[in-house]
Amino acid sequence: MMKKIIRKFSTLTKDKFPNIKRGNYSVLKDGDIQYFEKILGKNQIITDADEVKSYNSDWLNSVCGYSSIVLKPKTTEEVSVILKYCNDRKLAVCPQGGNTGLVGGSVPVFDEVIISSTSMNKILSFDSLTGVLVCQSGCILESLMNFLKEKGFIMPLDLGAKGSCHIGGNVSTNAGGLRLIKYGSLHNTVLGLQAVLANGDIIDSMNTLKKDNTGYHLKHLFIGSEGTLGFITKVAIQCPPFPNALNLALLSIKSYDDVLWSIRENITNALLKDGYSYKYDISLSLQVFYQIVIDLRKHLKNVADVKTVCGYGHIGDGNLHVNLTSAKFNENILNCIEPYIFERVSEFRGSISAEHGIGFFKNKYIKYSKTENEINIMKSLKSLMDPNGIMNPYKTIWNLRDNLAEGLRKDGFLYCYDISIPLNKFTEAINMMKEFLRNKKEVLSISGFGHIGDGNLHLNVTTAKFDPDLLYFMETKLYPWVSSVKGSISSEHGIGFLKLEFLMYSKTKNEIALMKQLKTVMDRNNILNPLKVLS
Repeated sequence: MMKKIIRKFSTLTKDKFPNIKRGNYSVLKDGDIQYFEKILGKNQIITDADEVKSYNSDWLNSVCGYSSIVLKPKTTEEVSVILKYCNDRKLAVCPQGGNTGLVGGSVPVFDEVIISSTSMNKILSFDSLTGVLVCQSGCILESLMNFLKEKGFIMPLDLGAKGSCHIGGNVSTNAGGLRLIKYGSLHNTVLGLQAVLANGDIIDSMNTLKKDNTGYHLKHLFIGSEGTLGFITKVAIQCPPFPNALNLALLSIKSYDDVLWSIRENITNALLKDGYSYKYDISLSLQVFYQIVIDLRKHLKNVADVKTVCGYGHIGDGNLHVNLTSAKFNENILNCIEPYIFERVSEFRGSISAEHGIGFFKNKYIKYSKTENEINIMKSLKSLMDPNGIMNPYKTIWNLRDNLAEGLRKDGFLYCYDISIPLNKFTEAINMMKEFLRNKKEVLSISGFGHIGDGNLHLNVTTAKFDPDLLYFMETKLYPWVSSVKGSISSEHGIGFLKLEFLMYSKTKNEIALMKQLKTVMDRNNILNPLKVLS
């Protein structure tokens, strides 16, 4: 068992983890800064303490280094010169992208030289025939997504942090995200990359071919290495065509076991198995979001041949899809539904059409959503109206998901864990954590959300302020449990600094030993992101 890392609450990581000692590295001197200025120019270097501060701390404010310099190279060659110099001087470095990591992998532990990819933000080429995008590592993910959308293509990954994370950081951490189940991991979609080793050597594996069976695929060493084997400077990534249609549903499921089953089900197709489906899309406030379904069930209780009355929808924008089924079309059932459903919507001050429009079938019921004056104005302005000028109703669901962590942070301090476990253990993981923390009065909330498709659970605990004893208590309970169910202690965030002592719960002794041997071969002086991934 690895010795427990002592944790204390303090601003600096070195004080929060007092038994982690700085390695035998050189201290940055004025002469070093002058050399970097000669290579990069003063505009590509940050030494002002206030400006450097944001590069020293992570998004959660859980770790904080005290580096006094940030280097912002623009080319692979500049990175090469910097690393060769740092290696010769034995100056430890911390590669950094958008600094959106949650395990302390992207910020210094002590006073490492920060090398930021911020200025390496050029799209170098795009082949619309093959869908291969070549870019520098500092390109922001969302910028790449917007660029590709104009070309009719899509990035194979999407993250909540897409507005600030860098593609190089995504590759370095083997980020998963929302599209993994469809397009695979970055090991699959990254065709080639360029990286600089600790000694300044440039490894140019910028292959843009889908097939290349010529020995070792060195790119895979850097994907997921978290900046410990080299600094990624360029990426070639396979981008699929933009889908012709995107469908998204928010399901209300009675139990987690039903969730597992629902993965295989298509709601519309399942309802059609009854025979005929009566469909309504309405907008309601969240307070009465599902009440209308309950009312419809009571209203149709004694109506013959009604098989199903159910609803599902978008919590984010109040759009409820109400569905009723019968063996075949029944005019009596239709007359019982309409105009009752529209009358109830009007009473709830909702809209009879959230997104499908009025069309022909709802023409005579528009009075339940619009006043007479409004209808007259609509008629007068009809020719000027833009029938397509509406907000995408599906977008708000992803905003809801992307902002979950930001919302949880409002409690004070957020403890985030991303684990991979068997699907049938999702509920058990959350219940297990609730049981472990049952007597911890400082805990404000315990929640989980994640990716049913790939087994990634984001487990979250909040308190008013950081508590080192609670942190260690949770991790010494959670990670052994994850190991016992044959899971992984890091699904996509990586190991970084914060999970150093727990790597043994996901890797065997022999695997860790081989990882250390590889690290020694590629970074003999251990200047690349020291104290990250491997102790």
